Amino acid sequence: MQREPQLYDFWAYQDRPKIRWKNGAKLAFWVAPNIEFYELYPPTNPQRAAWSRPLPDVKGYSMRDYGNRVGHYRMMEAMDKHGVRGSISLSVAMCQHHPEIIEECVKRNWEFFSHGIYNTRYCYGMDEIQERAIIEDSLQTVKAATGQTIRGWLAPALTHTERTFDLLAEYGIWYTCDLFQDDQPQPIKVKSGKLISMPYSLEVNDVICYNSYLHTPRHYGEVLKRQFDQLYKEGEQSGTVMCIPLHAYLVGHPHRIQAFEEALAYITSHKDVWVTTAAEIATYFYENYYELVSNDIVAKNTF
Repeated sequence: MQREPQLYDFWAYQDRPKIRWKNGAKLAFWVAPNIEFYELYPPTNPQRAAWSRPLPDVKGYSMRDYGNRVGHYRMMEAMDKHGVRGSISLSVAMCQHHPEIIEECVKRNWEFFSHGIYNTRYCYGMDEIQERAIIEDSLQTVKAATGQTIRGWLAPALTHTERTFDLLAEYGIWYTCDLFQDDQPQPIKVKSGKLISMPYSLEVNDVICYNSYLHTPRHYGEVLKRQFDQLYKEGEQSGTVMCIPLHAYLVGHPHRIQAFEEALAYITSHKDVWVTTAAEIATYFYENYYELVSNDIVAKNTF
């Protein structure tokens, strides 16, 4: 028999309850800079190699190091210009490796959520003690460095175990970005507590656009605008969420930053758009729509 994850019920896009975001907005918009650290000599995981080339992969390491040295600052300036705060998908070891970047984010009142400790250490094959240690390390490290309690999760390199989401809810995490099933938040099935899936995106993630789809910067910028246009239109019926996931070692290059900045200018020029963070979206959803959506999903899956 084929196994399914059983993390959420089917919820058809049509005839859903009408969501309106803060101040009546049709679309909640957030940006997710992935602020990451990649190890030159990561520990071996038998299920996945951290680098595509033999170690030490100086080329791959230095390309990503560009983001931490240069790209983040260029990306921050573009976001500042258009009043966009980041929700940071953080390799929490960055708090020790590059505290100066963390300090710049704190100054801007950006949100921090966990992307694991390093993006070169995977959850495949971990036992429960090891996985709990990652969550506890993330909570403690970010709290000590920023004063924030992390509310969100994106697993390192999108790697999980079958217990990941239950553990997140147990530790009080509000939302996960690891599922890509919808353009609105949706409750996730967990053993205890509550957890929602926060709309993230692989389709407009700069890693996918530049490295997989081989988009030019101009094409990337147009993709962001088209993504917004469709979600903004659909938000008239029920409020949608748009996320732009970023990596400063990609979008932060001189020849790419303008396309990103022009997309921000376009999106933020529209009325009825709530420019916010993932934690603020989660808070608003829990307070106003969690029970309504949960009951609608149950009703539509009761036969």
